[in-house]
Amino acid sequence: MNAEMDLVNFAVEEARSKGATYAEARYEKQDPENFILKNGVLDALYVGHDQGIGVRVLVNGALGFAATNSLSKAGVRAIVGDAIKIAKASRRKTKITFAQEDSIAMNWSIPEAKKLADVSVEEKIAEIQGVDRDVTQLGFKLAARYFNLSDNRIRKYFANSEGSRIESYSPRLRVFYFLTVVEGAGVEQSSRNYGWSGGWEGISTWGLSDRVVEEARSMHRSLTKGKKSPEGKMDLVAGPQVAGIASHESCGHPTEADRVLGREAAQAGKSFIPPDGLGMKVGSELVNVVDDPTVEHAIAYYLTDDEGVKARRRYLYKEGRVTEFLQNRETAAALHTHSNGAARAVNYNVEAIVRMANTFVEPKDHSLEELLEGVKHGVYMKSFMEWNIDDKRYNAKYAGREAYLVENGEVKHPV
Repeated sequence: MNAEMDLVNFAVEEARSKGATYAEARYEKQDPENFILKNGVLDALYVGHDQGIGVRVLVNGALGFAATNSLSKAGVRAIVGDAIKIAKASRRKTKITFAQEDSIAMNWSIPEAKKLADVSVEEKIAEIQGVDRDVTQLGFKLAARYFNLSDNRIRKYFANSEGSRIESYSPRLRVFYFLTVVEGAGVEQSSRNYGWSGGWEGISTWGLSDRVVEEARSMHRSLTKGKKSPEGKMDLVAGPQVAGIASHESCGHPTEADRVLGREAAQAGKSFIPPDGLGMKVGSELVNVVDDPTVEHAIAYYLTDDEGVKARRRYLYKEGRVTEFLQNRETAAALHTHSNGAARAVNYNVEAIVRMANTFVEPKDHSLEELLEGVKHGVYMKSFMEWNIDDKRYNAKYAGREAYLVENGEVKHPV
């Protein structure tokens, strides 16, 4: 990657020589593989390769960005010129500034017990075929089965005009599946996502076939033994999947600083938290919600973000109060604070924007049984089926997929 690193360094120097007060460049190489199995038939197979360089500059308080997959000095010089022109053509009432951050020199990588590159296409296809075979031998009708196995090997090199030089390697593994179970006139559907940062060992760590088989069985159980859900106000025990989606949608998105500042209002919506909302009470003092890109093997693991800022655990809510927004360098400057490493881009040809990493309710010391034993009349919602939410992330509804009646601490029938 030495030649590509030289081009990135050249891009930063070229931008500075053309008048940029700040410049950064990011080389990224991705080697994705994607396999789709529909009802036991291999429907799609993709093995790809993509690489390029993106350049961002700050000129006269305005940003410009351009990217290319032409890895030559001429190609890089051209996008630097484009980025400078875009910045100069952008007129803003308020000039953009970046929060001051330490420069970083770092080389980090995610370890692989079994390298993704060493696993053949045939073995990857055989894995999802085996899961499909196991789930079709359960003795009840699955009207539709969809499995998507994908992996990606991502190499990056980042440099900026403040002296940061960061090299990284991130292998990612994902599985998405969708099942439809039919029993008489009843239909139950379920979809699940699993993600892993690391090598092929993630498959065995998940116990994928066992998970899919158990999900199918629970779907069938809901159809054959499920009863009408109770109505009224009652206790709810949320399983990890439900707590996870609520943490992401209702807690994580509202703390993205670009959304808080109104930058996403026309597309993704706003936030119920105002820019001066730190300290606002929104829930029980027992609850902490964190966003942590440093959780090992989690799908959004990283040690530096795409602006070259060191990653760390972020307490979005502590003891029921809003305590921190997810920040990039621009929003941090606007809110008179520092970036907390939340700037992320999906590839070299797009700018990094504020986004969550791994967002979850911080666990405490109660087991599931202890949570249930205090419930006289309520519902244990183990997983969700669908959700909807308003554009400020204030009102939300999460519909249970696998849920059970709870009476006097005892789990009863599916509802």
